[in-house]
Amino acid sequence: ELISFAAGIEGKAFDESNDVDDLLQEAEGRLFEISQRNVKKDVTQVDPVISDAIKQIQAAANRESGLSGLESGYHDLDNLTSGWQNSDLIIIAARPAMGKTAFVLSMAKNMAVNYNIPVAIFSLEMSNLQLINRLISNVCEIESSLIKSGKLSRLQWDQLMTRIKHLYGAPLFIDDTPSLSIFELRTKARRLVREHNVKFIIIDYLQLMNASGMHFGSREQEVSMISRSLKQLAKELNIPIVALSQLNRSVESRQSGDGGSKRPQLSDLRESGAIEQDADIVCFIHRPEYYTKSDVDAEGHDIRGLAEFIVAKHRSGSVDTIKMRFKGRLARFENWSENDFDSDAAPVTVESSFNTGSFGQSPTGTFTAPPTPLSGGTADFLSGPSDAPAPF
Repeated sequence: ELISFAAGIEGKAFDESNDVDDLLQEAEGRLFEISQRNVKKDVTQVDPVISDAIKQIQAAANRESGLSGLESGYHDLDNLTSGWQNSDLIIIAARPAMGKTAFVLSMAKNMAVNYNIPVAIFSLEMSNLQLINRLISNVCEIESSLIKSGKLSRLQWDQLMTRIKHLYGAPLFIDDTPSLSIFELRTKARRLVREHNVKFIIIDYLQLMNASGMHFGSREQEVSMISRSLKQLAKELNIPIVALSQLNRSVESRQSGDGGSKRPQLSDLRESGAIEQDADIVCFIHRPEYYTKSDVDAEGHDIRGLAEFIVAKHRSGSVDTIKMRFKGRLARFENWSENDFDSDAAPVTVESSFNTGSFGQSPTGTFTAPPTPLSGGTADFLSGPSDAPAPF
């Protein structure tokens, strides 16, 4: 089959009427089909597998966190899953504007910066510069609108330059190839694991992927093949893979009065039921205040900033709903127990390189933000008045 395939592609390559890109995609798809037929694995007797299981249990017991998998930085979620487990395919789904990308970026920051776990992000929706701007906003706690406009006060510039150092050297790898095919992903993922020891892969998002070069009767069949291939890739590389997914519009059409609610469920996964079948864990992100347009729910509970992380399917554990705190201005998710007030509205205090100035110094030796930000962007800040102290 390989000889026949190579001869056929060679013949088409000599035909100048064929588009090169189309021919590459066709070759990629055909080669993938041939390789999938020959995937073999020897049968294993149970004893060595038991030994591996005991080693994993001992390793978890010796860890301070007590987790057997990779820490996400969200304590309640880690306790439920014992960390993200190797060879698992995790689907995180939500309607647009619920914060899917914000969640995985917050998680990637926790893992790469706080725990030094090598993470790869395949972003089909946003450019790498847009993702980095979001990460800067997340880490430096400066609104993304100010990051984009560059209209930062002196204090914010100081805060930016101080905290952005945490991102330098982080084992975080970003690929923003648009319309990525499952074949390209497989090749790049193997290389990342081999060359950079990547232990966690994020795909944003599944419905933007394709299996070009292969022929399907419907888009549903193509998505089924993509989700099945992602699960196979997770098993082959023996690492967790997180894929974001869209939900269909049935969530919006449900009314609270007809016994339903806006909370997503497994049947809402878009374009293919195979996603639900192939995934080891299926999670949903739901923010009640987005739909109620109110600060309290029907029972009178405060829902400002509340994000429900719903684990709806868990192949090797229980399901539950975990509370998290969403900070829209910073595009960041936090543990619910942390910062029970809205820190966006609180005055920001950071270590400052200023000695004295019109802002004044607080008793703790840190500086608080001035009542009104200084006008101007980077140029105004860097030039400044002649008697102003050096910014950094």
